[in-house]
Amino acid sequence: MNREEIRQLLENYKNGYISIESATDQLSELPFTDLGFAMIDNHRELRTGYPEVIYCEGKTVEQVKSIMEAMIKKNTNVLATRVSKEMYEVVKDLHPNLEYNQLGRVITIKVKPVTMTESYIAIVAAGTSDLPVVEEARETALILGNRVEVITDVGVAGVHRLFAKLDIIRRSKVIIVVAGMEGALASIIGGLVSQPIIAVPTSVGYGANLNGISTLLSMLNSCANGVSVVNIDNGFGAAYNASLINHL
Repeated sequence: MNREEIRQLLENYKNGYISIESATDQLSELPFTDLGFAMIDNHRELRTGYPEVIYCEGKTVEQVKSIMEAMIKKNTNVLATRVSKEMYEVVKDLHPNLEYNQLGRVITIKVKPVTMTESYIAIVAAGTSDLPVVEEARETALILGNRVEVITDVGVAGVHRLFAKLDIIRRSKVIIVVAGMEGALASIIGGLVSQPIIAVPTSVGYGANLNGISTLLSMLNSCANGVSVVNIDNGFGAAYNASLINHL
């Protein structure tokens, strides 16, 4: 229930269209919905502008299904990350607008329309192996109401490929850079653009990459201005922050 729905509910009660019992019943679940194993934050969108997001890894299939059902019932758009194929098979018929991005392991459900920004987020990936994180970021940005341009496989091993796409990157409002290995792409782009950059280290790389720790440290130590860094493989976190900037 959003602000307008609450206002209308109170107006209906004031005008005698509904009883106090009915109004109380509708308002009773405003703070959260208690499912026993999870308490869904019904006020998240009121406070922050975005609904609660379902992180599916570590949850059972039935838990994920129950949370989605409760959110759909509340007329809330759904974003679920780290969704397994098994989970998708169980929930795929919950809503006609349910979409599953298998590579990004993301489910989105547009229960109500999403208004898209005129400005866009550029998501730039060093290599094809980084695409699962790119797709998580892309799906997140889209359901949060952002136009998105994705540029892939422009890593430093062939940096001339990046220069061919600079015009698209420079027209964006904020840039997400996704890279593994040594993570140098974020620093290179940081020296070429004026937009804020959100760098996402990925766990792609050989042994000394340490499952993304080397990339993370490299990005944190970037000498380029305007580069901030999220956690390893956190495409969702990068897109959420990019959306906040893009909506300013």
